[in-house]
Amino acid sequence: MDMHMFKQKTGYNFVALQVFLLLALLAVLIINISIGYSWYSPRRILSVMTGRGSMEEVLVIFSFRLPRIVLSMLIGSALSVSGCILQGITRNPLADASLLGISSGGGLMLVLYTLFFGTSSFLSSFTVPFVSFVGAFMAATLVYGFSFRIHSGISPMRLILSGIGVQAGLSALMLVLVVLLDESQYEFVASWQAGTLSATDWKYVYALLPYLAICFPYAILKSRSLDVLALGTEMATSLGVRVEYERRLFLVVAVALAGSSVALGGNIGFVGLVVPHLSRFLVGSDHRKRLWTCMLLGSVLVSLSDGLGRVLLSPQGVPTGVITAILAAPYFIFLVIKQGRIV
Repeated sequence: MDMHMFKQKTGYNFVALQVFLLLALLAVLIINISIGYSWYSPRRILSVMTGRGSMEEVLVIFSFRLPRIVLSMLIGSALSVSGCILQGITRNPLADASLLGISSGGGLMLVLYTLFFGTSSFLSSFTVPFVSFVGAFMAATLVYGFSFRIHSGISPMRLILSGIGVQAGLSALMLVLVVLLDESQYEFVASWQAGTLSATDWKYVYALLPYLAICFPYAILKSRSLDVLALGTEMATSLGVRVEYERRLFLVVAVALAGSSVALGGNIGFVGLVVPHLSRFLVGSDHRKRLWTCMLLGSVLVSLSDGLGRVLLSPQGVPTGVITAILAAPYFIFLVIKQGRIV
């Protein structure tokens, strides 16, 4: 098989995978709309979608279920792409928003915002993602500063150790602040820490969309830079790439995606860690293909987890973060056992 035929075949395989993931995402969407306190058949859902449903059905599907489902899909995409970017710019397979303290930074600012302003106002749905982004960016700046050396740049080992240290410090500070919250505020923060996706209003979707609308296209358009950065600092520099400049821009993108997502979806772990590895297994090391795959895989994983969480142990349900850990952790352990490393 010559190179042209090989590229053509891999191109077909990539398209087929994306079509499969889109169909899987559509299936998860239909299932999530169907399940709940009231069950709707696919035929009934189609009737409601085409304007032939009752007022109660329209209210349940369009005002309660669809916003949460769409938000779970967007959060899954954002966390997965963020993890893929972080692993690419650091050349560290363990890089993830949770491990590097980014999620803890966003959580700390969320606790502070809850303590002083609460989260019941309409504007809070738009200000909370920004506040969380600021906290996540400050945490990422600390980790970057601790792990950066002028002559050698970022060391993957220093990055992980710095991230663990910053995460531990921010988590401890968060625990101190939690005791100052009243009962309702504490319940909200505890729900966030468990990864409970409880947003059931379109305003939360609108609040998250600007971050994704800016960050996703940038990541795709600059995916070739991620490929070059993955070659190492010396090789990237020899190819004319401004390594630290590109890393900082990608870091801002990854932090914006992770910070805004954890503000609305809670502390959902393992998504940004496992999905990039699975995407690499499926499509190889090309970051353009990996990013597209991460968007769809992450959407399927988090949306499926949220749907399972809603019906398990009903009516209380199970936090989405718990379900994602149950689904994703075994695959991560499988990678470690099978390969002895994660590359």
